[in-house]
Amino acid sequence: MSTLDDKILGEKLHNYCSSSEDEGGSDYEDSRSGDEEGNAPSVSKANAEPPPVNNWSGSATNTGPKGVLEDWRRYKQLEAENRAELEKERIALAKKLTLSVKTEREEVESKKIEDLEDELSELIDEEFLMKYQQQRMQELMTQLQKVPQFGKLILLNSQEEFLNAIDKEDQKVTVIVHIYGDMSVACKTMDGCLQVLATDYPTVKFCRIAADITGMSRHFRVEGVPALLVYKGGQIIGNFIKLATELGDDFFATDVERFLIEFGILPEK
Repeated sequence: MSTLDDKILGEKLHNYCSSSEDEGGSDYEDSRSGDEEGNAPSVSKANAEPPPVNNWSGSATNTGPKGVLEDWRRYKQLEAENRAELEKERIALAKKLTLSVKTEREEVESKKIEDLEDELSELIDEEFLMKYQQQRMQELMTQLQKVPQFGKLILLNSQEEFLNAIDKEDQKVTVIVHIYGDMSVACKTMDGCLQVLATDYPTVKFCRIAADITGMSRHFRVEGVPALLVYKGGQIIGNFIKLATELGDDFFATDVERFLIEFGILPEK
């Protein structure tokens, strides 16, 4: 049944664009147009099959609260890693500059050392070394000649000689005094050993004095001998009594030498 619009518009109905908000009119016009052209009517858009819900092959960013937080954490992580790399580069550069850059004073010192090394390399040759050795040997011989030489066991016959042998001697000389008893076998053995050592150590002053002359007590004259008193610069530096207990009655010069070296009285050869 025709409507009022059909009557008014007549044959121009297929060019009519309705101002109505009802989309059904548009569907009706499409249907009419199809009938007039002899074609099958088109399917309504409202009845068209909707696209699948999961038909998405791309990627999307979650812009919700969780996505924002995740993006922020990733940003801060990258920022921290970037700072760490920059800090490593800065430290490496600082070390390199520290090793390669010298102050003006260091440059001067380095130049002086290089100059000294050049001079030394020029001086050090066989001829120079031979001359230096000869000069050094001569200096040592001169020093040895200044040091008093003894080479024998000296007998002290009084307390005055005993005091003079200590106080009036050169400050560099070591004085070893053997206090002996006439009746002691160990004292006689000690005298023989000190005679040998006096020859081996000519710069050491070896002396002997009887215990009776020194004014020692009878107990010391019997039990304390043989005794060795060591002086240097007028001061006593060693006091060894009753050595028969340590060495026995029968011993050798090497035993006494080893004993005195052990206590730092004689120098090691």
